[in-house]
Amino acid sequence: MLRPRSREEMAARVARDIPEGAYVNLGIGLPTLVGNHLPKDLEIFLHSENGILGMGPAPAKGEEDPDLINAGKQPVTLLTGGAYFHHGDSFAMMRGGHLDLCVLGAFQVSAAGDLANWHTGEPHAIPAVGGAMDLAVGARRVFVMMEHTTKTGEPKIVERCSYPLTAVQCVDRIYTDLAVIDVTSDGLAVVEMVQGLTLEELQKRTAAPLREKENR
Repeated sequence: MLRPRSREEMAARVARDIPEGAYVNLGIGLPTLVGNHLPKDLEIFLHSENGILGMGPAPAKGEEDPDLINAGKQPVTLLTGGAYFHHGDSFAMMRGGHLDLCVLGAFQVSAAGDLANWHTGEPHAIPAVGGAMDLAVGARRVFVMMEHTTKTGEPKIVERCSYPLTAVQCVDRIYTDLAVIDVTSDGLAVVEMVQGLTLEELQKRTAAPLREKENR
C-alpha cells in the first residue's frame, strides 16, 4: 500500500544528505523542519538571511524568545558560538558563494532544474521572493523540498515551468513525499521512491520524463 512521506519524514530524509561541516540555509515553509532532524553529533552551521549563523532547532514550547526568529518569523534557538549580524552582511554571504547548500520550497521545478517558488502568477496572489533568488544562484548546491503534486493533483515537476522563474538550472536534487530525484545533464534521475510505488506510477504523477538512476 502506497504511503507518502509525511512532512517530518521528508525533512528527516533531507537532513540525511547534509554533510558535516556544511553551511546551510533553510528556506521558509517546509524546509524549516529540516533543522529539527539534523544529527546532534554532527557540526552543521545553519544560516538565516535575517542575520543568524549557528541557528539551532525550534525551542521547546514556552521557551520561545520573541527576539530570536528565523526569516519566516518562527522562533529558533542559537547554538554555542552562534552569531548575529547585519541583514546586508547576511545577503553578502548568500551572494558571495559562501553557503554550501540551501533547501528551498517550490511551486514548480523543471526537467532542466529551473526553479519557480516566489509567485504563482495569479492576479491576486502576493509575490514573496524574499532571499530565494539570491540563495538559488549563490549556494553551491540547491535542494528543493515539496509535495510531488498540488492539492488538486497537478504535477509540480514539469517539462517547463509555467510560473515566473526564481532562477534557471539551479536545482540539484528534489525531495518530495513520493521520491528523491536528481537533476542531471541527462534529465531527471530517480534516486529512490517510497515503498509501494513503481516508476510507472511515479511517472503518471510527473509532467517530465523520469529514469531510474544507475548504481543507486
